[in-house]
Amino acid sequence: MARNKFDIDEELESPFDIRHFRRALVYIRKQKTPMLVAFALSTLSAGIALSAPLIIQHVIDVTIPAKDKGALVFWSAMTLATIVVSVILATIRSRIMTRVGQDIIFDIRTDLFKHLQELPFQYYDDRPQGKILIRVVNYVNAVSDVLSNGIINFILEILNLVFIAIFMFAVDVKLSLVILGGLPIFLAIMLLLKTKQRRAWQAVSNKSSNMNAYLQESISGIRVTQIFTREDRNEGIFTKLAANYRKAWMRAMYFNHLVPFTVDNLATLVMTAIFFVGLVAFGPAEATFGVILAMSAYASRFWQPILNLSNIYNSFINSVAYLERIFETLDEPVTVSDVKDAVQLPAIRGRVTFDNVTFAYDPGVNVLENLNFDIKPGESIALVGPTGAGKTTVVNLISRFYNVTGGAILVDGHDISQVTLKSLRSQMGIMLQDSFIFSGTILDNIRYGKLDATEEEVIAAAKAVCADDFIREFERGYLTEVNERGSKLSQGQRQLISFARTLLADPRILILDEATSSIDARTERLLQKGLNELLKGRTSFIIAHRLSTVKNCDRILYVADKGIAESGSHDELIAQRGRYYKLYTAQKMEA
Repeated sequence: MARNKFDIDEELESPFDIRHFRRALVYIRKQKTPMLVAFALSTLSAGIALSAPLIIQHVIDVTIPAKDKGALVFWSAMTLATIVVSVILATIRSRIMTRVGQDIIFDIRTDLFKHLQELPFQYYDDRPQGKILIRVVNYVNAVSDVLSNGIINFILEILNLVFIAIFMFAVDVKLSLVILGGLPIFLAIMLLLKTKQRRAWQAVSNKSSNMNAYLQESISGIRVTQIFTREDRNEGIFTKLAANYRKAWMRAMYFNHLVPFTVDNLATLVMTAIFFVGLVAFGPAEATFGVILAMSAYASRFWQPILNLSNIYNSFINSVAYLERIFETLDEPVTVSDVKDAVQLPAIRGRVTFDNVTFAYDPGVNVLENLNFDIKPGESIALVGPTGAGKTTVVNLISRFYNVTGGAILVDGHDISQVTLKSLRSQMGIMLQDSFIFSGTILDNIRYGKLDATEEEVIAAAKAVCADDFIREFERGYLTEVNERGSKLSQGQRQLISFARTLLADPRILILDEATSSIDARTERLLQKGLNELLKGRTSFIIAHRLSTVKNCDRILYVADKGIAESGSHDELIAQRGRYYKLYTAQKMEA
């Protein structure tokens, strides 16, 4: 559970290797046609640009000594033309690759979101939301350029080096060898920096993830922060996290800047060597001034691709840390999913059987052990007991939000692990303890689980749970826009809207987890009248701490000691004078 803290770095569970990059090629191949076009344009542009030094050499060694003004104008126009054409081709290529980069971002982000929606509750139990969000947004943005422009630029710069080398050796072999003399030094430095760079950018990834996790947590809990005047303390925590990020970033940038620093200095040394060798060692007899100028231009052009390659390499090293995180998320196993030969669950009547069920969130720590009960279709079942006993766990298992550790859960005799999740959950209405409201209209929120529901059906569901009156008090009624988590609504209003959303689906099995916990006593009494009608013919599981709300259930299961400690109707359990009796009596006295 260490990863569930904002101040703990997430260690990668497998080291990066080339297979990660090969996986990224899946997204690149989808864009191969526009990338090939962009590559062709880049190659043509580079070839045209490389002709400029040859024109300069010819002008200095031939045209100017001959005092041929017409030829000088012609070659000047040709030089200008090479620049204009190169710029035009580069602009077209840039537009193509901008679109390619955004398409790659779209594909990766879509795959991530789809996978995140399929991951089990356990995944979200173990991680702060901020550490998940940063992977979908920031990390995908960080790798897009490397996976689009980076690939083309890498190949292009290699070709540039080859073309430049050909042009250089065509002009002067000895001076070309001088230019190549700096390469061994550059390669040695790059090898020394490679591992340190990767580790430095992994640290940046960790610190960024930690800061993002705390920021998200702080925003979500801002009301609690201000109630308990924790602003100064929280600012101190965030400042420390931001300082750690800044330190990691500065270290990573230190290694990044060493590469262009090395290239610039090597390029300067090589340029100096060209003039020294050409003018002093060889002399005008072996190297004309035009040749030396042309070679110096090629030297500059030769080291520019190397600088570009080093920047691409830097970007690749930076992106490696993000690719690792992205693929780590995509590799998270979907432990709760349809088995290979899963079948459609037919229309159910609502019989639910727990057959020797054992369950543990963490290995070896059982929450439920050898749990057995059989619920008949249409029965209303109350789950009561102390906090943490496993009441919510029972209903989560019926919905198959988690897989059982042992035993089986049957619905109408069908093992729910062998049926498709959609066919199971589509016949269940589940209202969890957290009444989550999505941004949008109240109408959209109630219709969330049944998109084809008519407005009349939505209103009928709202009336049944006593939500219609307060909804109509809003200026726009059911078309009232609400914010994420329903911040404009009271907790009770949010629960009533969630209740209407659940009931609209017309489920055969209804699960209500603390459904009336934030509703006042008057509204609860009104709601109970509607519920009594709605529960008819449905198997229902109701979790409630206020025992007055479950007195009329067909059966009450007292969950304790990793199983069912007591079972019976309200009157039967009161007569037993056991745990339920003590709990009920204590609540009555408090009231």
